[in-house]
This record gives sequence, structure tokens and C-alpha cells, in this order.
Amino acid sequence: MTAAPLRLLAQEPADLEVVSAALQDAVAKIGDIRWDAGARTLTLACNRFRWEAGAKRGKGGERVRSALQLGDVTGVQARNLRRDAKQAVVELLSVAFEPGEEAPGGTILLTFAGGGDLKVAVDCIEVVLADVSDPWATSRKPGHAD
Repeated sequence: MTAAPLRLLAQEPADLEVVSAALQDAVAKIGDIRWDAGARTLTLACNRFRWEAGAKRGKGGERVRSALQLGDVTGVQARNLRRDAKQAVVELLSVAFEPGEEAPGGTILLTFAGGGDLKVAVDCIEVVLADVSDPWATSRKPGHAD
């Protein structure tokens, strides 16, 4: 890989905030979200905007293929995401933790643009984010209304 790949581990809510910042504006297909109930994992493959790289390549920046894996998953609920639309593209806005009644469990909430979200029930925060490709230039830098 030409750039240092990002490798993050989150085990506390503050760690998850760092992962959320790195994943802001990542794009993925619905079909690239997989829940393995037997392994108790939820995996999301996405194209992450490399905010940490700035605008090094032209006006846009860089994207990189990344994988997000949540462990100790006990259940997943989707809202406003059509699981049958495997090719539909979603844009991830944030990843947050809502504590449950019994620590360290709770819910990890993945919020997508357009009002969709995934509520992932977990026994504890066990999240890994890893870049899995070389970055590539993109002419489109994500923008946000103030």
C-alpha cells in the first residue's frame, strides 16, 4: 500500500468516536453489510473517505476500501434500509454507542444519510476498522450543509 493503512480498535465509547470520525461519509452497498449470527459479528465493507489525508490529490481527496467489524453482536435491527436492494448505495454519517441496562452492553447505532440506520445490540464494544486496499484519488470531496 502506498499510504499507511488505518487500523483502529474500539473498546470504549470514546474509541468509537474516533472510528466514527474516520468513517464519516463512507459509502457502501447494502449487500456489503453482513451479519453472521453464529459468529456474532456484523461486517460492513465500504469506500472510506480519507479525511486524515486532506486534499493531497487534486481538489477532492482520496478514498480507500475499508472493513468495519463489530463483535459480540446479539441482534441487528434495520430501519429504512431495504435489505433486498443489495446494489443500493448508502452513506454512513456516524457510529455511536448507547449504553444498555447492564454494562458493558448496549447498542451501537450506525446512522446513514436519508434517515436509515442499523441498531446493533452488543454485549460490549468490540469494533475493528481496517483499510484493506491502496487509496485512490477522487474528485468528489464530501460536503455538508452548515
